[in-house]
Amino acid sequence: MVSESIISVQVCYMAPEIQFLKTLQIKRGATLQQAIQISGLLEEVAGLDLSHVKVGIYSRIKAMDTVLKANDRVEVYRPLQVDPMVARRTRANKK
Repeated sequence: MVSESIISVQVCYMAPEIQFLKTLQIKRGATLQQAIQISGLLEEVAGLDLSHVKVGIYSRIKAMDTVLKANDRVEVYRPLQVDPMVARRTRANKK
């Protein structure tokens, strides 16, 4: 039986060169930042600096000190290469 003080969360990061998805069992009350550090993502992805990326839970941007709930999926987002509005205009102008 799993203790009520332990919750399960996932940490994910996707990039062309790496797909990282890890399920963790962490203490209730852990923050988004703590889950990322415990997951090993920072060791797996060289040069990933949490101070320069956005993070969220289920596609909603959150602060690093957000307290996690059971079954949350922590997502670490890559910076956009091109603004989506600019990309749409460029495609529309080509047609």
